[in-house]
Amino acid sequence: MQPAPNGVTVHSVDVSQAAKPVRPESSILRRLPVPLIFLIAFGLSFTLIYRAAGPIPLLTQWNRADSFDLDKERLARVLKASAMEDNTVILTTLNAAWASNGTIIDLFLESFQIGNDTRSLLDHLVIIAFDKKAYLRCRAIHAHCFALATNGVDFSVQENFMTEGYLKMMWRRIDFLRIVLEMGYNFIFTDADIMWFRNPLSRFFPDGDFQIACDQFNGNPYDRHNRPNGGFNYVKSSNRTIKFYKFWYTSRVKHPELHDQDVLNIIKFDPFIDEIGLKMRFLSTAFFGGICQPSRDFNLVCTMHANCCIGLNRKINDLSVMLEDWRSYMALPTALKTAKMPVWRVPQNCR
Repeated sequence: MQPAPNGVTVHSVDVSQAAKPVRPESSILRRLPVPLIFLIAFGLSFTLIYRAAGPIPLLTQWNRADSFDLDKERLARVLKASAMEDNTVILTTLNAAWASNGTIIDLFLESFQIGNDTRSLLDHLVIIAFDKKAYLRCRAIHAHCFALATNGVDFSVQENFMTEGYLKMMWRRIDFLRIVLEMGYNFIFTDADIMWFRNPLSRFFPDGDFQIACDQFNGNPYDRHNRPNGGFNYVKSSNRTIKFYKFWYTSRVKHPELHDQDVLNIIKFDPFIDEIGLKMRFLSTAFFGGICQPSRDFNLVCTMHANCCIGLNRKINDLSVMLEDWRSYMALPTALKTAKMPVWRVPQNCR
């Protein structure tokens, strides 16, 4: 002790011996059983190691801003695993509205199973999922899936024809297909509301860069006055097709209220197409038919599209009827397949 100037006794304190503040977490840990502390430490360590060593979960792609930020490394792996010997892949897109049990995607895959020489093509099919539900459903039913999302855009709902969401989805698709071409892959793009009844590879033109199905086909595959449908096309990777897809995508700015197919009907006459030397071919509805203009010969048909049909339930009904008609045809004796020509019972609800 030492006297203070005013006579008050002051006790001196050794700072080095002063009590240190107790951290609340330290007191909590002291009260926990040792085995529990060990389990907590082990769990934290395992989590840190897993995050450091493991891949980023695929569903984090839904937070990505645009197509230029997509996981190209994963896309390259998926395309490589599914490609044919000539680097051709089959692509389709899927959102939640078409992914539920008993809807479009199930009918689509079933057509490959019952088609003529089409089952093996499933090994080359990649389903591009626009939302989480579609991706998870794809993983449950198919081998090759890729998640493609746009930040701030919900593609999980049924997008009615020509709504803002529908237009964004269609243009997103065009931009993605350009990336596939830039990666060196040819592709057959097919909407999921197209039934595959026969292997179409032999029906493509060997010299065509960009080949597309038609709503109405006038008989001349070189005539740009045909009315194409963007739901089915075969495109070879080249500088010409890459330039074309860039031109197609950027043309949306001039035509903001049109979808990709209407814009295509405008730009197919543009001088730029001839400048880049793009060889455009229009596929006959004899092989690639639809509700707009059905393929009349079951012995020739490769695909049938639920085009000229608006509404999910209408499409499901008429696609189901198409599958029934095809099964009836396949059950016929060989002689009757040519002697008694079947007739499609569609359109029904798609009228």
